[in-house]
Amino acid sequence: MSTHIGAKEGQIAPTVLLPGDPLRAKYFAETMLKDAICFSEVRGMLGYTGLYGDRRVSIMGSGMGIPSLSIYVNELVSEYHAKTLIRIGTCGAIQPYLKVGDIILAMASSTDSHINKLRFAGMDYASIASFRLLLRAYEEARLRAVNVHVGGVFSSDTFYEDDPDWWKKWAAYGVLAVEMETCGLYTLAAKFGVDALSILTVSDSIVTGEKATAQQRERDFPVMAEIALEISP
Repeated sequence: MSTHIGAKEGQIAPTVLLPGDPLRAKYFAETMLKDAICFSEVRGMLGYTGLYGDRRVSIMGSGMGIPSLSIYVNELVSEYHAKTLIRIGTCGAIQPYLKVGDIILAMASSTDSHINKLRFAGMDYASIASFRLLLRAYEEARLRAVNVHVGGVFSSDTFYEDDPDWWKKWAAYGVLAVEMETCGLYTLAAKFGVDALSILTVSDSIVTGEKATAQQRERDFPVMAEIALEISP
């Protein structure tokens, strides 16, 4: 049992899906996995393991932001031997053609966090996805005929920005959307030598003002989880 995860040895599968919201983890586990068992309730961050077909898969909340996700990723890999980590979360679109419900596969992540500058003595580190997972997710999304986009995202440390136009420069450089975790996930995956991918659903548009409800965020975006489960080793 680790500091922040209450699971015993062997209760967590090698593949872990990571929604930010623990209630989303609960909902996806109970509706998409067979014989799902809750392995952790520490600090309300719910985690489950069950069967998808004949494969064991775990789904666990990561919380919001790079620091929270980083705690769980460190412990999942170093103490529970996770090998594949797939973030299934929501994001805010900063390109006008992206609509609520569209799927984004994060190829790389920019950030305003200093976590990697601390790690790399002030230098920049390019955090990127596992190409194997990225390719498989793209192929699966195309098979499902969903609106899928591949590109860079921005992992922000700040949810409520003082400058209402902060996103415009990132959009001008082709970044698709903003969220709060992917940079941390990809950096730690590289450190530990494991595979990682962020599969994101657009829940709102900073450009148009379109947004999903809280219930939609929790329950109405199943496609990203379905794709993640299908590509899980």
